[in-house]
Amino acid sequence: MSDTTPGERHAVIIEDDPEIADLLAVVLTQAGFRTYTAEDGLTGLELIREHEPTLTTLDVNLPGIDGFEVVRRIREFSTTYVIMLSARRDEIDTLTGLNSGADDYLAKPFRPRELRARVEAMIRRRELEQHIPGVTTPSVDDEAGDGDWLEHNGLRMHPEMRLVELDGHPVELTRTEFDLLSAVMQRSRRVISKDELAAFVRNDVNSYVVEADRRSIESHIANLRRKLSDSVTNPRFIETVRGVGYRLAKAQR
Repeated sequence: MSDTTPGERHAVIIEDDPEIADLLAVVLTQAGFRTYTAEDGLTGLELIREHEPTLTTLDVNLPGIDGFEVVRRIREFSTTYVIMLSARRDEIDTLTGLNSGADDYLAKPFRPRELRARVEAMIRRRELEQHIPGVTTPSVDDEAGDGDWLEHNGLRMHPEMRLVELDGHPVELTRTEFDLLSAVMQRSRRVISKDELAAFVRNDVNSYVVEADRRSIESHIANLRRKLSDSVTNPRFIETVRGVGYRLAKAQR
């Protein structure tokens, strides 16, 4: 059972380097979090179950099970926002982390200011979700606000209730996947660039976008397509506009 009190933010730090763990705790405490630290993945998983954190930072190289396996297990029971940290800068590691279920990926050594900026963007997104008037914990069968559903080729989503259905069946998406799908569906056939999507998921139109951010968007879109069984070559939902970004696929008759 969680000991979270209303209005309190909890963060779990899974990091085996004491100096980095201490730095993360300082940055997150300054951002308004109560922090809990684990030196290995299994202990971290127990802390997440116990405290139901808003945010989890997760090192890739851990004793025992590595960070990629930890985030896979996290996604079996938690929607905590996961930022993976790694000294490995290879693109394949970034993509593996995101494919495993992480929301963001930050290379070591990181600048505390950059981590704080990403955390604050995450907080803004969560606050927007939690302050939607009239939204509590609806089910797929809830008829309230039924006219606000977006529909396309058998896919339905309700941005405010944060529900997605495909051919009448619920689809479980991560927070970032949901936001990306919402952005594409609301833009319809107009192209939305990777830079715009990166800024959108951070809820910061003035954010500086680098190549790693664009790769992150590509990975999240790939995960989204997999969950929707959407073909890249013959898309039903998300169409790639080469060199630019994405748009909603043509309506099927």
